Amino acid sequence: MAVLSSLRNKILPEGLVVFGEVGLAGEIRPIPSSLERLREASKHGFKRAIVPKSNVPKDGLADLEMVPVSRLVDALRAV
Repeated sequence: MAVLSSLRNKILPEGLVVFGEVGLAGEIRPIPSSLERLREASKHGFKRAIVPKSNVPKDGLADLEMVPVSRLVDALRAV
């Protein structure tokens, strides 16, 4: 997302956290320990999370809006 910020010459929104692994074909792959990462992000004041679809917790997190993505283009649009 830092590359996107640089290309658009625009600061990323405050309170946004993004994670996942990008594959060569643009797919967003899940990462381990996602629930712990999301809980920590929420504790530190993040309000919105762009995450791989399969990393979205079933019950969600009360203070964190989840934006599930499966492709890089989806993540870029979500910003």
